[in-house]
Amino acid sequence: GSGLVLAVGCVLGRTLFLQLDPFYASIILFVGRAWDAITDPMVGFFISKTSWTRFGRLMPWIIFSTPFAVISYFLIWFVPDISRGQVMWYLVFYCIFQTLVTCFHVPYSALTMFISREQSERDSATAYRMTVEVLGTVLGTAIQGQIVGKVVTPCIESPLFIGKTNSSVAMEELNMTHDTGSLTDTRNAYMIAAGVIGGLYILCAVILSVGVQEKRESSELQSDEPVSFFQGLKLVMNHGAYIKLIAGFLFTSLAFMLLEGNFALFCTYTLGFRNEFQNILLAIMLSATLTIPLWQWFLTRFGKKTAVYVGISSAIPFLIVVAVLDSNLIITYIVAVAAGISVAAAFLLPWSMLPDVVDDFKLQHPDSHGHEAIFFSFYVFFTKFTSGVSLGISTLSLDFAGYQTRGCSQPSEVHFTLKMLVSAVPVGLILLGLLLFKLYPIDEEKRRKNKKALQDLREESNSSSESDNTELASIV
Repeated sequence: GSGLVLAVGCVLGRTLFLQLDPFYASIILFVGRAWDAITDPMVGFFISKTSWTRFGRLMPWIIFSTPFAVISYFLIWFVPDISRGQVMWYLVFYCIFQTLVTCFHVPYSALTMFISREQSERDSATAYRMTVEVLGTVLGTAIQGQIVGKVVTPCIESPLFIGKTNSSVAMEELNMTHDTGSLTDTRNAYMIAAGVIGGLYILCAVILSVGVQEKRESSELQSDEPVSFFQGLKLVMNHGAYIKLIAGFLFTSLAFMLLEGNFALFCTYTLGFRNEFQNILLAIMLSATLTIPLWQWFLTRFGKKTAVYVGISSAIPFLIVVAVLDSNLIITYIVAVAAGISVAAAFLLPWSMLPDVVDDFKLQHPDSHGHEAIFFSFYVFFTKFTSGVSLGISTLSLDFAGYQTRGCSQPSEVHFTLKMLVSAVPVGLILLGLLLFKLYPIDEEKRRKNKKALQDLREESNSSSESDNTELASIV
C-alpha cells in the first residue's frame, strides 16, 4: 500500500515544477538529484548496519520516517508570500522530502528479500507491489484532476497573436486578468490535495507496518557485525549482472519517463486535446494497472528476458503512429492503452529481476552478507536519477524552444520539440536499452541453477550448524 503514496507524490511533484520557470525548475531538479546521489547509498549503508529489533531491521525506518515526510511534503506546497526566496524554499523542502522518502522507499523496496526465500513468492510480491504503485499513480492523477482541476486558470494569449504593438504593455494587461483571488484559489487547491496525499501516506504506512511481517530467516542478513561501506560498495558495483541490468533499464526507464512527463503538454498543444489529457493519462495508467498481472504470467511462462523484449518493444510502433498521424482522439486513446501495456512491463520487470541479481551475488560471494540494502538503495537512486534527468531534459528543451508558460498556443518549435520528446527520443532510448540488455547474463536456465545452488548452500549451512550443536552438546 505504501507504494501508492510514493507514486502519488511523484505525480503531484511533477505538477509543482510545471508552475515554475523552466530554468529554476531545472536547478531544483538537478540539485535534488545530486542530493539523492548522497542520501540513497548512505541510507542503504546505514540500514545494513541497523541492528535487528522486535519490529525487524527495515520496518523502524519506514515507521519513523513517515510523519516527518508528511510534514515536509505539506511544506513544499505551503510557500510563504516572499518575492525572492520561493525557489530556495522549494529547493530546501524538496531535498528534505526526498531524503525522508529515501528512508522510506529503500527499506520498503528491500523488504521483498525479507518476505520469503522462494523466487516465485518474491516475484508474486513484486507484481503485487508494482500493481499498487501504478494504481497509486492513477489515484494521484484522479486527485489532482478533481481537486486542482476545479480551479480554472485561464491561459495567456501571446502578444504576437493579439495585435498589440507594445508587447510588454500587452503582457502586463493580460497578467492583470490573473487576479490575486485566482492565484489564492490555486494555492489552496494544491494544499488541499497535499493534505489528502499526506493522509494517504500515513494510512498506507500503517497498513504496511501492521500487515507485513519481516522475516529474519528469509535472508542471509544474519550477522550484526559492521559492514564496510566502501568494501560493500566495491563488491556491489563490480557485480557484472547488476551493472548490466542497471544499464539496460536506465535507458528504457528514461524513455518512458520522457513520454509520461511530456504527454500532457503533447496532448494539450500538439494534438489539441486540452480538455482530454487527464482522461488520456488515466487510460494509460489504468491499462498499466490491469496488465501487470498479465506480464507476471508472461514472465513466469516464457521468462523475464523474453518479457523485457516483448513488453517494452511493443510501445515502439504506437509511439511512431501518434507522432506521424494527424490529430485523432480515437487513435490517441488506442495509443494510450497500448502505451500503458508497455508501461506495465517497464514498471514490473526491473524490480522483479533485481532479487535474481542479489541471489547471483550471494553465490559468488557466500561469505559476504548484509549488502541487500545497498543493492536496492542504488537501484532506487538510479530510478530517481532517470526521473530527474527526464524532467531536466524536458524543461530545458522546452525553454530553448520558446515554451510559453500557461500559453493558449505555442510556437511551431515547441510542437516539434514535444514530438521529439514523446516519440523519436523514447524510441531511440528503448532500442539502445534493449541492445544493452542483451548483455544481461541471467536467463531462465541461469536462474534455475542459482536457485538450486542456493538451496544446496542453505542445506549445507544448516547441516553444519546442527553438527556443531550436536558436538557442543556431547562435550557438555
